[in-house]
Amino acid sequence: MSDDFNGLGLSAKVIDAVAASGYTKPTEIQAQAIPHVLQKKDIIGIAQTGTGKTASFVLPMLTLLESGRARARMPRTLILEPTRELAAQVSENFEKYGKNNRLTMALIIGGVSFEDQNKKLDRGVDVLIATPGRLLDQIDRGKIMLNGVEILVIDEADRMLDMGFIDDIEKICSRLPPRRQTLLFSATMDAQIERLTKKFLKDPVHVQVSRAAQTADTIDQRSVRVPSSPEDKRAALRALIRAEDGLTNAIIFCNRKRDVATLARSLERHGFSAGGLHGDMDQKSRTETLDAFKNNRLMLLVASDVAARGLDIPAVSHVFNFDVPTHAEDYVHRIGRTGRAGRSGVSITLRTPSDTKYIDAITKLIGQDIPEAKLSADTAATPAAEGETEVERPARARRGATRGRAGSSRSQGTQAEAAPRTRTKEPQRDSAEPAPRERTEEAAPSRTEAAPRSRTEAAPRGRTGTSAESRQPRRESRPARDEDQDWSGRKVDGIDAKSPFGADGPIPAFLLRATKLD
Repeated sequence: MSDDFNGLGLSAKVIDAVAASGYTKPTEIQAQAIPHVLQKKDIIGIAQTGTGKTASFVLPMLTLLESGRARARMPRTLILEPTRELAAQVSENFEKYGKNNRLTMALIIGGVSFEDQNKKLDRGVDVLIATPGRLLDQIDRGKIMLNGVEILVIDEADRMLDMGFIDDIEKICSRLPPRRQTLLFSATMDAQIERLTKKFLKDPVHVQVSRAAQTADTIDQRSVRVPSSPEDKRAALRALIRAEDGLTNAIIFCNRKRDVATLARSLERHGFSAGGLHGDMDQKSRTETLDAFKNNRLMLLVASDVAARGLDIPAVSHVFNFDVPTHAEDYVHRIGRTGRAGRSGVSITLRTPSDTKYIDAITKLIGQDIPEAKLSADTAATPAAEGETEVERPARARRGATRGRAGSSRSQGTQAEAAPRTRTKEPQRDSAEPAPRERTEEAAPSRTEAAPRSRTEAAPRGRTGTSAESRQPRRESRPARDEDQDWSGRKVDGIDAKSPFGADGPIPAFLLRATKLD
């Protein structure tokens, strides 16, 4: 293995660009793959994330493309990426290492104007970097012809398969010339990828620098047991973030896109510099959020697995798995966002009692246990049953105020805030009114007689000046709206329910008609 880039066969222009970027020694995957790529052999490159797979195909491609010229709508090379972020990152690598070469490049991804992309394609591009969906759209529009492609790169192949791109890849490959060079790179290798390589590659050279699904030794892995409730889980995460020494920035992974937005808003409310990143965001928002995190304007990036593969942000100090990944391979990619380029990193996985089977699958895949740490007494989250913590209480107050403005009968005052959130079995009533347990069906007033009382108790809604004291009895006397309430008996825990609409109405007009009692 060569000790520097000079012995790999790269051109002088590329070597100068690499030196200007501050790199002097190739990584193991680069040292093994680059010579084979320059010999125009098909490659299967398997290496753990963060080992420099991107440069292992970008650098030799730049050297091979120095001779020749692109024609309109006929790119000379094609690089397929599973996500927009990865495609944009590869384009940045080409700009950095190809600054001494006069090569043209186009980035074909969703969320970007077709018109801007078409202008570049019409002039002809040497390097085409694309996601499969947008590439097929442009092919169907007649804007791209692939019969001039000399080199095909399928990057993050395992992620491609996970995202369901196998059919798209087959369609794209069917339009490529049979005489081409194909490079396939992945962090893991399974039977499905083996089948893919047999179909699209010819006598490939296998380059594997580490055992598949092995995690980097530079990462300090831990797991912490947390409660299952979302509120307590978020409180535990905040406690862990505050307790971590040396945390400069962190990526926090969630399994669901909707949880990404919820968690990001929660962290912002509690004073953290945080932003969300998930696949449903428009391209402009995704780019702005990622740039803010890269440039240290955001400390915490809450993300779905769209950020788990290939994003090269070397200085990430921590990774938090807010949710344990359901696919064990995703764990390897997630924690691989830290501990990159020889730096040390920390990964902390929050596990609930229901996550045991996923943790077992992860430990089996990586071949080691994840050490379990505990929340210290001063950082543990206060359970909801014991009352809100000092950071939870403002959020609850805001939620209560919002419901009050929408017409809720819940008090917004301090007295109502302090009132226990339990059903009162003996609500306040007028002294002349019989107790609930003593009232019989025969003694019950008709709906007509009950109507004035209900309307009187139903205080004006919306932005009124009703005091908390005057509204508190009505709040306590209203029966809870549980799913298991039996309205046929007209009593719930001894309270006369009157109607399923609650004691404070509004009661529909047809229920206010006088009825004859037997």
